[in-house]
Amino acid sequence: MKTVPALIATAAAAAVCAVSVSGVAVAQNASKTPNYGSVRLSAGFTPDPHTVRVVAGGSIDAFDDTPLPTECVGKISDAPDYRVTYTAGSFPLVFRTIASQDTTLIINGPDGSWSCDDDSYGDGDAQVTFSKPRSGVYDIWVGTFGSSNVTATLSITETP
Repeated sequence: MKTVPALIATAAAAAVCAVSVSGVAVAQNASKTPNYGSVRLSAGFTPDPHTVRVVAGGSIDAFDDTPLPTECVGKISDAPDYRVTYTAGSFPLVFRTIASQDTTLIINGPDGSWSCDDDSYGDGDAQVTFSKPRSGVYDIWVGTFGSSNVTATLSITETP
């Protein structure tokens, strides 16, 4: 049985741990309702590509204000912009932005890993390809640079 001083020390240590954990900034929140909806897609879906209009951007700087990998950049919202629940097959799964201004992509995959892109397609649009996608939920943030939001199209395809 612990003594009163030992119980007080244990409680104090627990409080310090709780403060440390709660101090971690997690700006993107996959548990929130997506800003522009969600869809269920299965391998071989039609029409391909599946597209959705979004307003890219937000008040959170993915590079400075989040614990995301350093390749994740752009201004994003707290909630995902779109959610895809995907049943995988033998096709790749490709997410791409199409916009008149520079956009970025941040995707939280079914395994909890983060994939990010800015300009890999070479034209200011972002593209993330899952060569062997997993079945499950993909939460997607479409980011921008600067303080202005941008109307964009998120394209999801199995034929890159």
